[in-house]
Amino acid sequence: MDKYYELILSINPNMSDIITDVLFESFDCEGVVESEESYKDLEMVSSTNGILKAFIRGDKPDFFNILSNQRKLFLDRGLTEEDLGTWEFTVTEKENQDWSKKWKEKWNVTHVSEKITVVPTWIDYTPQSEDEIIIKLDPGCAFGTGTHQTTQLCMKALEKYFVKGQSMADIGMGSGILSILAKKMGASEVYGCDNDETVIDVAKENAKLNDVNCVFELGSADKIKNMKFDFVCANILHNVLFDIMGDLKSLMKDSAKMSLSGILQEKSDIVLEAVKRENLKVIEEIKQNQWTSFVVQKNI
Repeated sequence: MDKYYELILSINPNMSDIITDVLFESFDCEGVVESEESYKDLEMVSSTNGILKAFIRGDKPDFFNILSNQRKLFLDRGLTEEDLGTWEFTVTEKENQDWSKKWKEKWNVTHVSEKITVVPTWIDYTPQSEDEIIIKLDPGCAFGTGTHQTTQLCMKALEKYFVKGQSMADIGMGSGILSILAKKMGASEVYGCDNDETVIDVAKENAKLNDVNCVFELGSADKIKNMKFDFVCANILHNVLFDIMGDLKSLMKDSAKMSLSGILQEKSDIVLEAVKRENLKVIEEIKQNQWTSFVVQKNI
């Protein structure tokens, strides 16, 4: 490839994780840089916070229509113009570089907690303790890489509430990272589904990379019949959680727990309304910066 396209997109920085996923899903995207900062004498002198820089391979896509359609989908799901930011963008054709190498330089080991660590495949990492759980991942190839705060909130819920030997369902599994974590924590059975067919093979490859067996299928919560689980993870936008809360509840065994994530703090009441509607009990709210998640339990 002799050329590539540099897309610079103005967004609400609170949504950078989710919009980054959209860029990977919508384009032949080699990588995305969320924020670049410059320092002088240990003091930050400039920042690109609120700007996503994406590197697109192949023939020039129809950036305007693709981004417009994706933005409309978010608005239709209940997000506001303020939630999303302007999405004004520029595209520049650039001479080819070894972007893969530059992309890898932006990633490092992510310590989700003292016992859970996400390691890019190209980094040699020595575990810090015998019980540390290492998840190997290629951050450039999928969504839900472990650096996303919404993903980390689910991982923390699993660490605190998941019990070895339990079964687990991962709804909207993306890269499969939550499924892989549950399996490494001793899950008896792990089932993941996503309505984006492009992530199924990626999740399977990630499971293989981590030497775990998970079932990954194209689908959604309402399509799952005759299956119930001890623990359910749903890292999805707040409005989708509101709409499918009943379907999620139907997947839960008696006294099962569920981690609900992907929720901006100012949208939490919407999810709580659905939790109350389905007679689920909130055990804990876990927050990280602008994001929040709920661990809920099915009442018998």
